[in-house]
Amino acid sequence: MTEDTKTYAAGIDLGGSSVKSVAVTEDGTLLEQRNVPFEPEVHMDWGTKIRELIADYSQTLGSAPAHAAVSAPGLAATDYSAIINMPGRLGGLEGLNWQEYLNHPRAVPVINDAHSALLGEAWLGAGKGRQHLVLLTLGTGVGGAAMVDGKLLLGRSGRAGHFGHASLDPEAAPDICGSPGSLEVQMGNCTIQERSDGKFPTTHALIEAYEAGDPFAAKVWLKSVRALAAGVTSFINIMDPDAVIIGGGIARAGDALFKPLKERVEETEWSPSGYVTEILPAQLGELAGAYGAARLAFDKG
Repeated sequence: MTEDTKTYAAGIDLGGSSVKSVAVTEDGTLLEQRNVPFEPEVHMDWGTKIRELIADYSQTLGSAPAHAAVSAPGLAATDYSAIINMPGRLGGLEGLNWQEYLNHPRAVPVINDAHSALLGEAWLGAGKGRQHLVLLTLGTGVGGAAMVDGKLLLGRSGRAGHFGHASLDPEAAPDICGSPGSLEVQMGNCTIQERSDGKFPTTHALIEAYEAGDPFAAKVWLKSVRALAAGVTSFINIMDPDAVIIGGGIARAGDALFKPLKERVEETEWSPSGYVTEILPAQLGELAGAYGAARLAFDKG
């Protein structure tokens, strides 16, 4: 490894069953990347795997990472010290001091996974060079994050950007956060069987049938996309971003998602200045959170 690549950050993105990671320099040069599965049933097996990743980087690259940060599900403290709320899974994560756990010489900041994905996309992906962004991640649920004047929006307690829990139907049942008829309920994979009367086990199966011309699939899918468009239009009115970035597993549907979504938003977006907000696919894929964690490590570590 040359002199200019010795200082690097390890960006760690903890998911539900795997750890994604990058070793990257401050100019964005990727040195190494990893995707390591862990056993969710084994207490803190994810922590063991992360320790092994750091050791592997140290051996492979000839030196330990100068900086490190962790992206994870749950509510992160606004001082980036720990995940402070993550009920029901990843036991041991809440309140964990990562600097002590990894025996790292510098602070190891911790960030919510959707917030981290936006940092990554703003640094090296679809949002590069932009100051005002909204990110939505479409998967099991709907995650989100916002950037204002080039700074990640956290809010008083770190909840800011949870766009998936925006209420679109006040008469509907509440979601896991108590929000009635939320975007997550109307778009997330978590409710696809209910929304499709049990016909489709996953959103990917629904989209495949839609693309094959199934009229019932088209009805269900386009209703979901209209709900997403209503949310996107609302977020544009509230946040006035340069662009809305759409990522997550469902975003891999490509034109099946983006074509009807853009058409619907064009019909409903308020554009008093004539400016039309771009809707962009995320570019960093499953590594967005890891890249965002690395960026945070350089900024805060």
